[in-house]
Amino acid sequence: MTIEERVEKVEMELARAKRRNRLLLAAVVIAAAVAMTAGMVSRENIVTANAFILEDENGKPRACLAVDERGVVLALSDENGKTRASLSVAKDGSRLALYDESGSGKIRAALSVDKNWPGLVLYDENEKPRVGLGVIKNKAGLVLRDENDKDRIGLMIVDKDGPMLDLSDENGKRRVLLVLLEGVSSLSLSDENGKPRATLTVGENAVLGLSDENGKRRAELAVGENGPVLGLFDEKGKDRASLVVDKKDGPGLGLLDPNGKVIWQAPP
Repeated sequence: MTIEERVEKVEMELARAKRRNRLLLAAVVIAAAVAMTAGMVSRENIVTANAFILEDENGKPRACLAVDERGVVLALSDENGKTRASLSVAKDGSRLALYDESGSGKIRAALSVDKNWPGLVLYDENEKPRVGLGVIKNKAGLVLRDENDKDRIGLMIVDKDGPMLDLSDENGKRRVLLVLLEGVSSLSLSDENGKPRATLTVGENAVLGLSDENGKRRAELAVGENGPVLGLFDEKGKDRASLVVDKKDGPGLGLLDPNGKVIWQAPP
């Protein structure tokens, strides 16, 4: 056997020994986990430590399990040594975080459960939260945000009450609100100042209301059991004119002064 052949044989033996050592370490970790969960071995046979690190065939750390005063953390890394996933348990709750392959390992998704509520958050490439899903007591909510951290779409479902959907502009002002509550549906449209300007409600009756820039009701159109009714109001919200079409008595028109007294009326 030549020197080269001997060297090659020694290197092969060393490689096999290294693989056996890694398999042995993995077997010890697995055996310890099984022993702690199933109680199959005595305490004296469990390997204990503050941290375990698993390396790949190139000697790069790929998994780390550690415990300190803050809690326990399991981190998983890719072939480039970048952390891609972490699972942590602390006093205030547990959290699963997923990271992208960028150089700094930016967080892109997080699932957490604390003392009050579970929540899922999705982040953009700048690590800004863009989607949030959570449950608090009897309420489930979904929030979509823009790149400027402004809430733009919000959906909430309240147990036994109903869902609510709101849409906001780039300034965070609510512009559209859609509510279904106890069998009554309502749609509200607001201006750039957040003032409701138009409201449509459908329950036993269908009602459309229009308001001015001060939020004062100025016009209202309703359709009920007896027929349609149109009301017009002044800047103080006082009823000044009404037009009705009653299914029994026919059409009627009334004009009122600022004190609510009838000044002219065309009776049905």
